[in-house]
Amino acid sequence: MPETLEDKLVVGLSSRALFDLDEANAVFEQHGLTAFREYQREHEHEILEPGTAYPLVKGLLAVNDRAGEPLVDVIIFSRNDADSAMRVLRSIEAHELPITRGVFRGGREPWPLLPALSCDVFLSAEPSQVLKAREHGVAAALILPGARLANADISEVRIAFDGDAFLFDPASQQVFDEHGLDAFHEHEEAHQDEPMSPGPFRTFLDGLARIQAHFGGASPVRTALVTARAAPAHYRVVNTFRAWGVNVDETYFLGGVEK
Repeated sequence: MPETLEDKLVVGLSSRALFDLDEANAVFEQHGLTAFREYQREHEHEILEPGTAYPLVKGLLAVNDRAGEPLVDVIIFSRNDADSAMRVLRSIEAHELPITRGVFRGGREPWPLLPALSCDVFLSAEPSQVLKAREHGVAAALILPGARLANADISEVRIAFDGDAFLFDPASQQVFDEHGLDAFHEHEEAHQDEPMSPGPFRTFLDGLARIQAHFGGASPVRTALVTARAAPAHYRVVNTFRAWGVNVDETYFLGGVEK
């Protein structure tokens, strides 16, 4: 029987999110695809430094060791061909990352393959890729440039979500945008016993919840909701999580305070 990904948390990842490819990307932007391929071949044996998403990916993959079974799968998605991606593949091996799957499309966009490979979330350093993934129904997030945290503590993975239009559908947010805060509170109070419909990140949350259920009270994954909601709108949030059968470890109802 072929292996299935349906029972795992599947994270799709661009190579630029995992590794620091700023120099190579600058060659591509300034001199084009041919120069980029030549650059990557010339530097093929130079191991790439970790990128912004590296600690998160390393922490999620470490879950498998603690569980003793593969609960998380990470798949590399790239517009490169496999030949010019050799540097990335060598770097994955050098950093001892148990990543065995990759999609290299030779100049074509990778996002059409995300649903076919059951990706629960896609992380990319390119805003256009994030938007395209969202259009195809896959939760996607932009990896922002920042400090390289290769030696960050990976004993616990912490994921914080926004609420309306992310974990939940945008219906309540639309009430606020169109009619203001008072109308929003009235709407949520009137519908507090009605669970909200899922937003694009519901499948990612479900995948994290399956990992937490596997470990029980000692899970290496911890989740949080950070929302601008305040009383009485918080009741609907709690009732929605109850209806979904999901427990979020920490919840921050900030009542309009800057998140």
